[in-house]
Amino acid sequence: MKQMPLAIGLEPLPTFDNFARGANEAALAHLRALHMPAAPVYLWGPSGSGKSHLLRALAHAAQREGHRVAWFDAASVLPWPLRPDWALVLIDRCDEFDAERQHAAFMLFVDAATHGVQVAAAGRLPPVDLPLRDDLRTRLGWGHVFALQPLPEAGTRAVLRYELDERGLRVSDDVIDYLLTHFPRDLSNLVALLARLDRFALASGRPLTVPLLKRMLAEEAESAETAR
Repeated sequence: MKQMPLAIGLEPLPTFDNFARGANEAALAHLRALHMPAAPVYLWGPSGSGKSHLLRALAHAAQREGHRVAWFDAASVLPWPLRPDWALVLIDRCDEFDAERQHAAFMLFVDAATHGVQVAAAGRLPPVDLPLRDDLRTRLGWGHVFALQPLPEAGTRAVLRYELDERGLRVSDDVIDYLLTHFPRDLSNLVALLARLDRFALASGRPLTVPLLKRMLAEEAESAETAR
């Protein structure tokens, strides 16, 4: 049997300290103060609002205290058995679950409640609106539910600039302007896009500019089309 382990080698590691809280102070404060096991937690909001960051920050905090953590999402391979040594189960992208993963998530909730294991989950919709079976929706809404809000443009720009500086990426303001007007304001995806652009610029021996970004995206699209 397999489960998707928590990825802990990401840079920078998502933590409570580097979470751009914006209007999401209540959710951050609750997770910081969480004493496991407690009532389940469900975070919901649009892409880029920080749901996955907070789940991984909670996992990091639990692991620092010596707890074992499990991570499941819509791409995790079935089955999803609960192990007796887990203290925390994280379930992400709940709104994307197919019928089999809905059943697996429901059983995780049941087993976790039986064995005193903390559960925290996230999705793009509030529990009542999730396209899931009724018993799973009920369990996702059992405990503390927090609606997360994306950062406004100024906040996104400031955090994006900070993240780029942390990675040593020197990007001009016009590139950031282009990203914020042509792509969703999802910080993790924007930073990943700029990291790809940095590698592309190094390989081509050119500075990080908007024309180079357009060229990279065109080549990626052509490569993806060829691979079909």
